[in-house]
Amino acid sequence: MKFTLIICTYMRDEPLLKLLFSIKEQTLYPNEILIIDGSLNDKTKQALEINKFENLKYHKVDEKNRGLTKQRNYGINLVSDESEIICFLDDDIILTPDYFENLIKTYSLCTDALAVGGYIINEVVWEKASETINPNKFYYDGWMRNEPSRFKLRYKFGLQPDAAPGFLPTFSHGRSIGFLPPSREIYQVEQIMGGVSSYKKEVFSNLSFSTYFEGYGLYEDADFSLRLAKIGKLYVNTSAQLYHYHDDSGRPNKFKYGKMVIRNGWYIWRVKYPNPVFKARIKWHATAFLLTVVRLSNIVNTNQKKSALSESLGRIIGWFSLIFSKPNIKA
Repeated sequence: MKFTLIICTYMRDEPLLKLLFSIKEQTLYPNEILIIDGSLNDKTKQALEINKFENLKYHKVDEKNRGLTKQRNYGINLVSDESEIICFLDDDIILTPDYFENLIKTYSLCTDALAVGGYIINEVVWEKASETINPNKFYYDGWMRNEPSRFKLRYKFGLQPDAAPGFLPTFSHGRSIGFLPPSREIYQVEQIMGGVSSYKKEVFSNLSFSTYFEGYGLYEDADFSLRLAKIGKLYVNTSAQLYHYHDDSGRPNKFKYGKMVIRNGWYIWRVKYPNPVFKARIKWHATAFLLTVVRLSNIVNTNQKKSALSESLGRIIGWFSLIFSKPNIKA
């Protein structure tokens, strides 16, 4: 299957080059690579003029098209007519050599797939599950990992997710793809991570990434996935493995990030559940409150006090803003 890779980038010329060098080592190489650059300088353009990569096309966008979702939509319009699959990667990622080979073959193994996500292997330590159950561990499909403190705390208050990893609970605040194990199996989900995603090209005949998620675009991938899951099936192939290094350049300040956590989190909840029952509404707010308290506690128990304070204030302001100005859900 012919496929196009779109990489949307912003002020990250060095991480982008590292990604491209890992693509160069792929056992299955993209038929087309589109770099959609929203940078305020020409460092990325200059780096790509010095370092040449096969099938690569560079595009610099203006202010009107700058921002993750806008750049993705811009890139989609440039994809070759011959491509059947469109892949996206964040610019701070390094691929294992068989990433694309395993990702693309999923469409042959799961013929009903509209989208397939890759799997990050450097963020969580997993082990084969032991026979003795440890309350500090999360268990799934014969594997176990440390249960984060926020989930243990939520369990005590009856706010644990009521859905499997990769599915959105009735009151949102679910378990991410990071709670699926490195079993090399394929799992059906309704959410995939946008920075390690792929889609059948036909999907974009009816859907596009929402421009509500401006700039950094936190949770834009969840929004798109949840809308897509209403019309077809999504999968994660845990053998399509990569490393994500979370480069800080190009990220919003912590106050804006905290505000987005709340407002964008509310938005995607309502994408799937436009009219949640009263109990789910209470649980959404209770969980948001609890997680904000946890973030506030980081002011005392971590050495990143300023970041914790800024993000916490952003969450609080974002939360109160929902009383007076709820986001308008866009189709």
